[in-house]
Amino acid sequence: MQEEKAPPGQKLGRNMLYLMWGGVLVVLTFVFGVWEDKKYNPNANVQGTSNSSSRTIVLQRNNMGHYVASGVINGVPVVYMLDTGATSVAVPQSLARKLDLTPGARYPVNTANGIVEVHSTKIRKLELGPIILENISAAINPGMLGDEILLGMSVLKQLEFHQAGDKLTLTQYPAP
Repeated sequence: MQEEKAPPGQKLGRNMLYLMWGGVLVVLTFVFGVWEDKKYNPNANVQGTSNSSSRTIVLQRNNMGHYVASGVINGVPVVYMLDTGATSVAVPQSLARKLDLTPGARYPVNTANGIVEVHSTKIRKLELGPIILENISAAINPGMLGDEILLGMSVLKQLEFHQAGDKLTLTQYPAP
């Protein structure tokens, strides 16, 4: 038996069809990824108002009920999850060097995953939209996975916050 060979034009057409479907899959994967990121972090581009008496932002709650927002620590873009149950800012150890954080004394903390030894540190400059805080107490946590930073009470106690529906308003007033 002899195998039939496809004419060159038919072979080219089939290859073009494969390339088209491959391109469609790449585009759909990209679009779905952007859509999923926006659902998780609806505050990727935090805007706010700033005047001589205050700096204010309004955050949208994500589809899981959390307030997640993009910001900056020591000049490096980061993603925060606001956590009123956290005493201080908690930074995954994998990010500490990238954020230029110096590990200090070790101490135990009680987390959702039990007691963990963390390192104290100070954040020189923390930014969330127009809100800027300096010299913030934080903890470098070796047990945290991922790149998300928990924004705890060492930051939130310096701000006025008000939740209504699925919006959280944060306001920074000048120090007296």
